[in-house]
Amino acid sequence: MLIASQLPACSGVGFKPVHFGDILAGHQPVGFFEVHAENYMGAGGPPHAQLGALRERYTLSVHGVGLSIGSMGSLDQEHLARLRTLCERYEPESFSEHLAWSTHGDVFLNDLLPLPYTPETLARIVEHVDEVQTALGRQMLLENPATYIRFCESTIPEVDFLAEISTRTGCGLLLDINNVFVSAKNHDTRPLPYLDSFPLDRVKEIHLGGHDEEVDDVGAPLLIDTHGSPIAEAVWTLYAEVIARTGALPTLIEWDNDVPDWPTLLAEAVAAQNILSDTSRASAA
Repeated sequence: MLIASQLPACSGVGFKPVHFGDILAGHQPVGFFEVHAENYMGAGGPPHAQLGALRERYTLSVHGVGLSIGSMGSLDQEHLARLRTLCERYEPESFSEHLAWSTHGDVFLNDLLPLPYTPETLARIVEHVDEVQTALGRQMLLENPATYIRFCESTIPEVDFLAEISTRTGCGLLLDINNVFVSAKNHDTRPLPYLDSFPLDRVKEIHLGGHDEEVDDVGAPLLIDTHGSPIAEAVWTLYAEVIARTGALPTLIEWDNDVPDWPTLLAEAVAAQNILSDTSRASAA
């Protein structure tokens, strides 16, 4: 029996060491903190001292960026073993990873790269998700990607691809609403039809983050998922639409680059919590 993801249905933030002093200065109005697994795979030192203190006080989510779930090669067993050690040490309430790949042979590419949606890649990812869940003894959540290209080889819509992985493995889904918005703008589609078809009943966590607006080589608009700016109003609107359909869900504020001061980050968590609370009150009325 796998340990199910069990984050509280409220807002949380991604932990950054620069905020450690502010966080411990008093109880913070957030439901959980999330950390990137790969930042805590060493044996000790300041990272673990901070994470240990944080874990004593708050619910914890671990978010992986390096498993390369979407790779057609084998999973890195040393990486998986370090991840298992980390989860055994801190017993987080949730673990999640990306629908992406970042390795080729023994080469690690410092990015989350897209993959074609085909029966072959579907079967391979199902194997990888099963392997991770068995190794950790816990359910994992799989996050929808932000994409900038599409593959001619793809024969399965992304939403169906994610839903089938969840059906075959029992994994949950992590819905990144900024990724939905970024991908829709980049591919000249609309985000609401994507969300209409998304298996919202499988969603165990939501991510919200900022993006940059750029242009591609031919001058067309291009959005980049950077996690380095405030959440766009259009993304907040989509988030409120999703929460109105699902009810309150664990919601993480991601801000990984150009990290602001703690009050600025906390304000976004409070804004998300206000939407969650308004929805809960409306449901109870």
